[in-house]
Amino acid sequence: MILDSFGEYIFLDGAMGTMLQKYGLKAGEKPDLMNITAPGAVESIHRAYIEAGSDIISTNTFGSNADLLKDTNYSVTEIITAAVGTAKKACRGTSTKIALDIGPTGQLLEPYGDLEPERAYEMFKEMAVAGEKASVDLAVIETMSDLAELKAAVTAVSDNTKLPVFATMTFDKTGRTFMGCSVDDFVATAESLGVTALGLNCSLEPTEMIETVKRFAELTKLPLIVKPNAGLPDKNDGSYHTGAVEFAKQMHEFKKIGVRIIGGCCGTTPDYIREMKKIFAR
Repeated sequence: MILDSFGEYIFLDGAMGTMLQKYGLKAGEKPDLMNITAPGAVESIHRAYIEAGSDIISTNTFGSNADLLKDTNYSVTEIITAAVGTAKKACRGTSTKIALDIGPTGQLLEPYGDLEPERAYEMFKEMAVAGEKASVDLAVIETMSDLAELKAAVTAVSDNTKLPVFATMTFDKTGRTFMGCSVDDFVATAESLGVTALGLNCSLEPTEMIETVKRFAELTKLPLIVKPNAGLPDKNDGSYHTGAVEFAKQMHEFKKIGVRIIGGCCGTTPDYIREMKKIFAR
């Protein structure tokens, strides 16, 4: 089992998109294309997270599904193969594992939108098969808000690959996702689908997630994943208000709750991972 190869705590990486902005990614551009157009930038970010202490890095493939790539000159397989290849270069000589990052389709599933569940399944299947063929170690399904879409993604990975699955949804301060999914429903569904670990990511800073994480801990014995944002971006310059040291201090609360798998989402950098390593070592 993949979790057996790690220590007491497993450190994920932090943001990719906001890091790529420092390497020239502009608003509206697809970060995933930089696996081919600027692989050196992606590799540098991966390596920075590895040097900061990440045990698992996620490929730059959050939006690498067929529909989001349809207006580009690249196929899903081309993007994912390039992404995994770049991650492998960054991991060379280390024990760091590589996760295939799978985000939402970008569309609403029926009955709330036009996307058929079967089509979502096929898109996630294509990503998962390409990732396994390129030799990732696991799949990370993250930032989901629709339980039906989460189910389509997990099922697609499990049906068509042997990859372990980490699954996270994004919750607001009320403990529900944008689409109204509760922690209770997510946990019940994820457990029934056989995920390896589950939890939440994005939207909030650590302190705003505490009550929701406590609810997770009450409901499941599976390893818990927590990947908060560095607060909210400034409306004027886009900077995030929660610094690395403060972020790490806030994350310490999750150690008390029993969270084992931690990382950062939007606005976080290798410094955030480095500071968390210090906090969790105490």
